[in-house]
Amino acid sequence: MKVLVLNCGSSSVKYQFISVDDKKVLAKGSIERIGMSSAILTHERYDGDKIKITGEILDHNIAIEYVLAVLLSKNHGVIKDKSEINAVGHRVVHGGEDFSGSTLITDSVIKILQDNFELAPLHNPPNVKGIQACKRHLPGIPQCGVFDTAFHQKMPPKAFLYGIPYQLYKSHKIRRYGFHGTSHLFVSQRVAELMNKPYESLKIITCHLGNGCSMAAIDHGVSIDTTMGFTPLEGLLMGTRCGDIDPSIPLHVMAKEDITLAEVTTMLNKHSGLVGISGISNDMREIIKSMNEDNKQAKYAFEVFCYRVKKYIGAFAATLGRIDVVVFTGGIGENSWEVRKEVLSNMEFLGIKLDEEKNLMKDGEREITTTDSMVKVFVIPTNEELLIALDTAKIVRDLTPQQI
Repeated sequence: MKVLVLNCGSSSVKYQFISVDDKKVLAKGSIERIGMSSAILTHERYDGDKIKITGEILDHNIAIEYVLAVLLSKNHGVIKDKSEINAVGHRVVHGGEDFSGSTLITDSVIKILQDNFELAPLHNPPNVKGIQACKRHLPGIPQCGVFDTAFHQKMPPKAFLYGIPYQLYKSHKIRRYGFHGTSHLFVSQRVAELMNKPYESLKIITCHLGNGCSMAAIDHGVSIDTTMGFTPLEGLLMGTRCGDIDPSIPLHVMAKEDITLAEVTTMLNKHSGLVGISGISNDMREIIKSMNEDNKQAKYAFEVFCYRVKKYIGAFAATLGRIDVVVFTGGIGENSWEVRKEVLSNMEFLGIKLDEEKNLMKDGEREITTTDSMVKVFVIPTNEELLIALDTAKIVRDLTPQQI
């Protein structure tokens, strides 16, 4: 089975075309700057053939048309007919409380996604645009939604409720949802395979550290807590997001600086986090470089970032009752040995013993703890697209003729 995996953002479409049976990426690419005359399509085939096209791509409907055209291209494509696309899997950011797993997309599912627009106003609308574009260009081909929030939907009320009037939860769905669920699910399942242990037997802490960051406490295959909340703003310090703060701070800043709600929202989401503290960059590599050159603010940014991750490992250890394994993934989690070293320092009391040499190793799946470490730590590159393709294939294979 061949699945087209789509991740539609407000001005972009990322795609992978995956042969599910052998888990091979036949082609991948992206379209950036949708809605502008200088939109850019980049495409790479499995054999290394690459192209870049610049042109006018005004909306997601045209963008999907371009994606299909390049997949069908005689010179750069990998299929001869649209019918070779057996299914489409969409990354959908927010499923609200309606979806605890991946699902076949129907008209009623689209209606639910539209009803949840207010929960993810920047993400769900372009997700739905991508779905509707595929309905036009790939009629009759099943589509599935794989939700960033779904993996966290089994959290108990004690983990997802906020200390605000309960009526606000009932009326406006204000609760912890969590995000990056597809990544947390993939790496937690993968670490069980690498440890050769049943997934349902393990207590796992997963650390997805990139420009956006989140952690999850996974108890016997169920996410029982996570750091992101009602929005992706809560939790860890991130590239440009503030993470956990006193909720009175935005009100205080609005009064002192005479700025609007929109302006303070932009500040917390776009100008805070690593870039806010350091004043330099949201890129951890640049933060570390400046820190090593004795830049005080860069040092603060690095230390706050690592401290927050360490603190949540401790909190989730208490929540889980024990830890069997910790997983690092994401751009920072996979590539920054400095961050991992700082986070895991003085963790022997939890049973974590870092192997300094293994921690310096680069690329690929690897364990970075000593042989006598009671708690194992792994670095595992995430592969959300593959999980989306696998989930989509499973759903489609189970369909009855009436559902197709």
